[in-house]
Amino acid sequence: MPIDISAGIFPVVPYTEVEHSQVFPLASSNLLKVRKGDITKWSVDGHCDAIVNSTNVRMLAEGGADAAAGLQLGGALYDIPEMQPGVRCPTGQARITPGFKLPASHVIHTVGPIYYFDKNPVVSLRNAYRNSLMAAKANRIEYIAFPAVCCGTYGYPSREAATVAISTVKEFAHDFKEVHFVLLMDEVFDNWLDKTRELLPPMLG
Repeated sequence: MPIDISAGIFPVVPYTEVEHSQVFPLASSNLLKVRKGDITKWSVDGHCDAIVNSTNVRMLAEGGADAAAGLQLGGALYDIPEMQPGVRCPTGQARITPGFKLPASHVIHTVGPIYYFDKNPVVSLRNAYRNSLMAAKANRIEYIAFPAVCCGTYGYPSREAATVAISTVKEFAHDFKEVHFVLLMDEVFDNWLDKTRELLPPMLG
């Protein structure tokens, strides 16, 4: 459920072993939340919410959100036209589909850089976040949740990735009611929370 901030007070939710989450003010009436969990189970209202799915340039279903959304998602991805042979979504770009069987209403698919092979991984990762946010804004998404894009098999160090992600989200501070980072691995969650505290100090009401 979204947090009631109608009174203009930003509640700071401390990290606990029970909640594994913390809320930060992003703008005058918008929030950023860092939480530990499975992004495929995340949703706010099922109507104007979206999760971001880290994918490959071919947009072939590889598990995670792809599997949780069901077979219809595979068909929707196949229908996305190729930009060039074998490339439906170039690195740094994003595409949006319905969420199908996911709790969230939409999935935004983005391709981040392979850290050790990309000539400028910071720019590529920033573009992946920025284009995901632009796709969400264009489709009137009010609540969006990100994983740690590229921090798994693509090898992006999580502390560096968190800096890119949070600084990019700040550019869209007034565009979304809530931006969530839903992170599965303990180390990634801890690094993300530390970096968020550094870049978005919590404000007491």
